Amino acid sequence: MLIYLTYAEPPSGVFSSQVADVIRYVNRKEQAGIRLLAFISLHDFRSNRTRIKKESPDAIVLPMLPKATYWKFNSLALCLLCLFLRPKAILARNVIAANMALKARKFKLVKKVCFDGRGAIAAEWSEYDVKVVDSWKKAIGDLESRAVMESDFRIAVTEKLVDYWHERYGYSSGQHVVIPCTLNSNFVPRIPRDEEKAAARKSLNLDAGDTVLAYAGSTAGWQSFSTLHRYLEPFLKNDQRHKIIFLSKKEENIEKLSREFPGQILQQWVNHADVPGVLSACDMGILLREDSITNRVASPTKFAEYLSAGLPVIISEKIGDYSDFVRKNDCGLIANGSELPSITGTDEAVRARMIGLVNANFTKEAQAGHYRELLSNLQ
Repeated sequence: MLIYLTYAEPPSGVFSSQVADVIRYVNRKEQAGIRLLAFISLHDFRSNRTRIKKESPDAIVLPMLPKATYWKFNSLALCLLCLFLRPKAILARNVIAANMALKARKFKLVKKVCFDGRGAIAAEWSEYDVKVVDSWKKAIGDLESRAVMESDFRIAVTEKLVDYWHERYGYSSGQHVVIPCTLNSNFVPRIPRDEEKAAARKSLNLDAGDTVLAYAGSTAGWQSFSTLHRYLEPFLKNDQRHKIIFLSKKEENIEKLSREFPGQILQQWVNHADVPGVLSACDMGILLREDSITNRVASPTKFAEYLSAGLPVIISEKIGDYSDFVRKNDCGLIANGSELPSITGTDEAVRARMIGLVNANFTKEAQAGHYRELLSNLQ
C-alpha cells in the first residue's frame, strides 16, 4: 500500500482533478493501492471531510492543529498511522507534507518518500504576500530544500520546476518524472460545432461578430491583474465588439473593468460541468501573468481546460513549459509587448486541433507511462 499525503489543502476543483482523480485513475489502471491521507483545517472540517470522502471513500481525513506551523505535531499522527497501515511509500503533495513523510522515513516507518512538487514555494512566499509569520517565511526555503534533496523520488509539474530545483538547491539526481496538471479522467473529447458556438453566444447575449476572450480563475494576487489590465485595455478600447467573459466569482478588479468598459465585460460563476458550454462561446483563452519565478515554473490547470474546449491560448512569455508549448504547437499567441496580438475567431478545424493536443498531452491516459515510472521507483 502507498499513502498519498496532503496537508492544509481543502477540497476544491484542483484537489478533485489533481489528487482524488489521480488516485482513482492510478488505482484503476495500475492496481497501485494508493490511499489518501488528508490533514485539513478545523474550519469547516466536517463539511470538507464529507466532500473529500465523497470522492475518495477510503480516505483518512484528520484535523490539523490550528496553525500550519505546527506541522511537526501532525507528524506524530502520521507516524502512528504508519505503524498501523505499514505503507511502502508516501507520496507527499507539498513541501510540508514531504517533510512530515521524511520524519516517518527517519523512524523507519516507511521505506520511500516521493515529493510531489507543485511549484516554487519558497519563491512564491517571497514574491507574493503570503500571510504567514516572518519566521515561517525564513524556514520555508530549508523545508523545500529538504523535500527536494532528501526525497527518494520526485514529481515535478514542469521541466522549468526541475530547473528551479537545480539552480536553487543543486538538485541533479534525475530521480523524477514531469507530470503536468491534467484534466479529470472523465473528460470526453468533443469538438464544439459552429452551430453550438452560435447557440452559446445567443444564450449569453453575444453577437456572431463579437471577438470574445475567456478568462477562467481568480484575478487576485499572483494571478497578476495589473499585467492582465495592461493587455486588455487597448484590446477593449479598439472595438466595442471586443468582449471578455470572466469565469470567476465577483471581484473588485472585474467590477472596475466592467465600469471602465460597460457592455464589454461578462462575469459568470457556473458549476464545473457548465464551464465547457460557456467556453464554447469564446474565441481564445487568456493566460497572462507577470514575470516571476512562481509563474516561470507553474503548471496552470486553466491551460488544459482552454484547449479541452477547443480554444487556443493567449499566454505570456515564460509561463512554465507552456509558452514554449504554444510556440511549438501553434496553439495560441505569445503576448510579449504592451498589446495583444491580432485575434481572430476559431472554426471547427482549429477547435479539433486544440482538443487533439489536449488528448495527447494533458489527460491522465497521456501521462500513463510517467505514472508507471513513478510507481516502479516506489517499490
